[in-house]
Amino acid sequence: QVQLVESGGGLVQAGGSLRLSCAASGRTFSRYVMGWFRQAPGSEREFVAGISWNGIYTNYGDSVKGRFTIFSDTAKKTVYLQMNSLKPEDTAVYYCAADLGAVAPRTTLRDYDYWGQGTQVTVSS
Repeated sequence: QVQLVESGGGLVQAGGSLRLSCAASGRTFSRYVMGWFRQAPGSEREFVAGISWNGIYTNYGDSVKGRFTIFSDTAKKTVYLQMNSLKPEDTAVYYCAADLGAVAPRTTLRDYDYWGQGTQVTVSS
């Protein structure tokens, strides 16, 4: 079992920044991908960003490229999502997820094995 706990969400004005954290605990795996997804009210959950266990591979959703950065601290078993230049359309619940055994980030929900509870991000205009 793997437990994922997100933190760092909140209310921010458009143009502002937030940093989300996802702390992992439980079983360890030699290869995995950590991803961030988000879900706005009335919308499907969508891929935001992903990073491989060694940090070599990253991937971003088109709507966040150039504004969001994913990075990790393997010693702390934590993955981060730095969100800059936030827009009202970034408002959503953000979820952390783990894709065990993967080499590079995948963008499909069903590829991910474990999920956190989510953290709310609200961007006001």
